[in-house]
Amino acid sequence: MSLIAFLDRGMSLAPGRVGYVKDTESWTFQQSYDVTCRVARALNAEGLACETKCAVLAANDPLAWFCVLGVWRAGLTWVPLNPRGAPIEHSELINGFDVEVLFFQRAFAPSIEAIRVQCPRLRVLVCLDGELSYAKTFDGFCGAFPALKPDRYPAEEDLAAIMPTGGTTGAPKGVMLTHRNLSLSVANNIINTPYQPGDEIVNLAAAPMTHTAGFLTLSATARGGKVVVMTKPDPVSLLDLVCGARVTEFFLPPTVIYRLLEMPGIESRDFSRLRYFMYGAAPMSVEKLREALKVFGPVMLQGYGQTEAPGSIAFLRPGDHFRGRVIAEEYRLSSCGLPSVLNTTAILDEDGRPVRRGDTGEICVRGDIVMKGYYKQPEKTAETIVDGWLHTGDLGHVDGEGYLHITDRKKDVIITGGFNVYPSEVEQVLWSHPAVLDCAVIGVPDGHWGEAVKAVIELKPGAAVSSEELIAMCKEKVGSVKAPKTVDFEPLPRSPVGKVLKKDIREKYWRNAERRI
Repeated sequence: MSLIAFLDRGMSLAPGRVGYVKDTESWTFQQSYDVTCRVARALNAEGLACETKCAVLAANDPLAWFCVLGVWRAGLTWVPLNPRGAPIEHSELINGFDVEVLFFQRAFAPSIEAIRVQCPRLRVLVCLDGELSYAKTFDGFCGAFPALKPDRYPAEEDLAAIMPTGGTTGAPKGVMLTHRNLSLSVANNIINTPYQPGDEIVNLAAAPMTHTAGFLTLSATARGGKVVVMTKPDPVSLLDLVCGARVTEFFLPPTVIYRLLEMPGIESRDFSRLRYFMYGAAPMSVEKLREALKVFGPVMLQGYGQTEAPGSIAFLRPGDHFRGRVIAEEYRLSSCGLPSVLNTTAILDEDGRPVRRGDTGEICVRGDIVMKGYYKQPEKTAETIVDGWLHTGDLGHVDGEGYLHITDRKKDVIITGGFNVYPSEVEQVLWSHPAVLDCAVIGVPDGHWGEAVKAVIELKPGAAVSSEELIAMCKEKVGSVKAPKTVDFEPLPRSPVGKVLKKDIREKYWRNAERRI
């Protein structure tokens, strides 16, 4: 099915119901539908070929999201630009992915000036909220068109989006995702967030809609739910919205959850309306997950996926976090859940053969969730999709109950003195210390061992701990081989979606060494 069908279904249930809210503004399903039809008709009137690339550069905003929906309705392809990115990064993506249309907010006008010079292929620029000499106003672009569905309707195999990879292990690639790929991702989310008939559904888009949060709104929209769009992430405002707007579901990466848990008085907040607090995009501290379960209740829901297989490889559902009425043990909480029933997941060895249950190998997945490939990089596609299996680059195993466990990224494994050290195991120990807000464990060059284990620690505000104390704690819990040899204390670099950028941390240590970072 086409992604635009999720909005159309929500509209068919209750056209006059409020579908989107931002601050004091609101849009009914009918109004939202009308805007997407006008955008689609205006795009088609430009004579753009099917799957023409269209970018949107905006902070979280319903109108910007309607442009994305309009792009899909027109049978064109969305290229997201992260609003926190630099102009040169935007230009590289626009040129690299052959973007011809750019919707943007006036706040980004200084960036657009540079982008226009560097991106000659751009032929249509639309400012969503102002007038600029070189761009069409939003009303001028689509206001005169009727709010009717265009004749063109995207097929399941049409390209819906080119998503830049996170860039945590190298330069971003363009992941080609079809309407079939992304519709299956939405369906997976619907399956794992059940509601009863008549239940109120309120989705809070707190994380960037250019990433996971945008797609997660579609499952609420398809069921006639309301999407509350948060424009400026702020912990206090976020908690006020969750409680005050009767939010039933939202997504945040672990690093933001850690900061929420530090908020004074969070234990006294009323989260009784909350049904699903979704987390993912990076590993989460088990200790902080336990804390979240106590603060927010039995609502935590982990989704494991990657851009190449968006959000749907496995799910650790709310009930999976418990054994009866007791919070489950660390081994269960550190898993990423049960593999999805809508795709096939396997653990394969270096020769592409399944390993025995419990043994470690590469997590691989096949099915309709798997990307079409990397844009204009057939050699990279062939390296990643082999015999129909998407090789995720994650090492892991399946336990006796069928739960999938991620050991680490293949590129992150530290080889010290001939022993493999998985950073995630050491990070779980460090996260358990009350002074540690976040951490990253990496390998650094060592003349004797080849690589030595180093921990980079970001402390909680006002907290203090010595490197000796942390090293001793790790030696006690995971042994001297896996324990860090050195500890640095500094803020951790993160991507715009909250992932710790280990490649940036490693860079200064491996700049002149023979190791790919």
